[in-house]
Amino acid sequence: MKRLLILFAAGCLGAFANSVVVWLFGDLGITKALGVSMSPALTASWLYPRIVWGGIWGLLFILPLLNSRPFAKGTILSLFPTMVQLFIVFPYKAHKGIAGMELGVFTPAFVFIYNWVWGVVTSLTIRYSK
Repeated sequence: MKRLLILFAAGCLGAFANSVVVWLFGDLGITKALGVSMSPALTASWLYPRIVWGGIWGLLFILPLLNSRPFAKGTILSLFPTMVQLFIVFPYKAHKGIAGMELGVFTPAFVFIYNWVWGVVTSLTIRYSK
């Protein structure tokens, strides 16, 4: 149980880091400069579900995969929420087309970067929580 709680909490922290990066890229105009319409406001209603889902995705880190290589493990496991975002959430929930292409051509790259931040922060949090 302790391990699952650590994984969930680490995933929540990773999601918080991810959310701050998403917000910063939008606030600084980085996404807009590259033609991507992703510029969320940093509000509790936007942040809360992201943190909860980040914690749930953090349970993936129970997989015995590259445990001695946190950057590699975080990168590989970040591909799971990336694929869900691009091929389920954007087209079916947000109605923004496959891979969120209605938001801009570079949307998949930004989603990969954002989820990479989640994966690496989650992985490093787990590693240093021991």
